[in-house]
Amino acid sequence: MSDSERKGEWPVEERRRQRERRAGERRRGADRRSKAVAEIQGERRSGQERRDTDRRTGRDRRNEAEWQPVPIELTASANFDAEMALIAAATDARTHARAAYSNFQVGAALETSDGQVIGGCNIENATYGLTLCAERVALVKALSDGHAVFTRMAIVADTGEPTPPCGPCRQLLWEYCGDIDIIVGNLNGPAGRYRLSSLLPMPFDARLLR
Repeated sequence: MSDSERKGEWPVEERRRQRERRAGERRRGADRRSKAVAEIQGERRSGQERRDTDRRTGRDRRNEAEWQPVPIELTASANFDAEMALIAAATDARTHARAAYSNFQVGAALETSDGQVIGGCNIENATYGLTLCAERVALVKALSDGHAVFTRMAIVADTGEPTPPCGPCRQLLWEYCGDIDIIVGNLNGPAGRYRLSSLLPMPFDARLLR
């Protein structure tokens, strides 16, 4: 083969080798990416499995016994009539609820140390975040009227099971009422009784700020 022929073939052969080299690099790059993706997916799977294993249910995180309503019949005493009156006051307060969005009407009645009863109902708002619970309405009304010492609160909703106060309500009740009795009921009457300390077993309060 003449020098001119070899010179004419060299660029063709070189281009072929370059194409093969680039193809090999692409394959190696694809293999590296596939390996990296597999490692990431493996980490995600192991992380998800670890979270699923470590995740605790609501049932695991609390003492279920403390969340069971105490039957009124077992604890009723001379205060039973007063508690029934408080349930009646909460039931009446419920009729004033402004619950156009949830249609879940709640009434609350807070008793002061001198026997006065202040009622409250839930008042909803289109933003939802500004909704006021019945318990907080009753508490704020009582505080704004100058009351400072409270004995118990009744809460009534149209439910089969007792409807205890939500978390923010528990916090505020603990702050301003202490360990009062919480009597929960429905339209048929009282359904259970709690101590607030059993509903909020580890409260954040002023003792932690000293």
